[in-house]
Amino acid sequence: MSVVRALEGADLPAVAGMFQRVLRKERTEAPASLIDYMRRFYLEAPGCGGDLRSLVHVNDAGRVSGFVGVHVLPMQFNSRQLRAAICGSLMVEDHERDPMAGARLLKAYLDGPQDISFSETANDISTKLWTRLRGVVLPQYSLDWVRVMRPASFVLGLSASRMKLARMLNPSAHALDRFYCSRINSSERRWSGVAADGAGHGAFRTSQIDSDAFARLVDPLTAQFALRPSWAEGQLDHMLTDAAQRPDLGELVYVAVASPVGTNVGAFAYHARAGAIGRVLQILALPGQAGSVIDCLIDDAAARGVSGLRGRIQPALLEAMLGRRIAFLTVASTVVHSRDPELLNAIKNSQAFLNGLAGEQWSRLIGGRFT
Repeated sequence: MSVVRALEGADLPAVAGMFQRVLRKERTEAPASLIDYMRRFYLEAPGCGGDLRSLVHVNDAGRVSGFVGVHVLPMQFNSRQLRAAICGSLMVEDHERDPMAGARLLKAYLDGPQDISFSETANDISTKLWTRLRGVVLPQYSLDWVRVMRPASFVLGLSASRMKLARMLNPSAHALDRFYCSRINSSERRWSGVAADGAGHGAFRTSQIDSDAFARLVDPLTAQFALRPSWAEGQLDHMLTDAAQRPDLGELVYVAVASPVGTNVGAFAYHARAGAIGRVLQILALPGQAGSVIDCLIDDAAARGVSGLRGRIQPALLEAMLGRRIAFLTVASTVVHSRDPELLNAIKNSQAFLNGLAGEQWSRLIGGRFT
């Protein structure tokens, strides 16, 4: 008889192998580095253990055939202290043999002791399972955003993973971009690129900071959200350290934004590498300041030679993004489940700080490389 139980260390080779085959569509054996990372991420990281655990599905033959990764995030709703369980990798093998395995895994996870369950990486199949179990899709949290800055390099960046020849064309692309962008005025906004000296952010000032300084800014810059993270001791530092281990994406840059009178009004963190598409981990902004913070991000990326920017939306940033030649696409859905209608209403009304650091985009399991 098949069972769903908590993840154990001995399950990790099987889980990592399934991760390779099911989610990454690779036929090679799971490398030891992936197994070790999953051990640290799911069993040893701050917040692991206790009564909120990742789960495995074990089939009739005693083999691990399904997995749901759980990352615990303490949160606060106004003055209430809560626990959220973030659903990461949800995967099942031998679906034809046991078509209900995925539903049993997800139900066991949703039936846990957490106050809120959510995921920002639900594919179409997972989303259907969530909604059948009374989960809610959050369209306003489910968009990825893209800003093209250096068009030729941007196109090459999209194809480089599939075409080794694309890397050989980089010098020509850089030359085309320099010529094209030099003819864009800083006050001009085009879908196809940004002026060579940036879009212009007025008198707002930026300063590069370290991860500790960025972590100290997170709480005051998210205080306007009714539902927001309340990280455990060492948890945010651990996440930022983990997020920085992505050499394929470039350096993880932290920048603070100050108003003309010197008041901190925002900050952002993103991976930057000249000629590549920058991956934005988080944008933080006080109410009414999102537009200026986004302009500062675009200018900072332009100065570093980034070909474009890509990140996950926050509803609080959406209005400011609409006028800045930013495009939106749906890659995965953000879904949520809670037995507390007050919490659900707050999330549906965009009063929650979700995605990015309050999610799983910082993890190396999202697009990271293991060898």
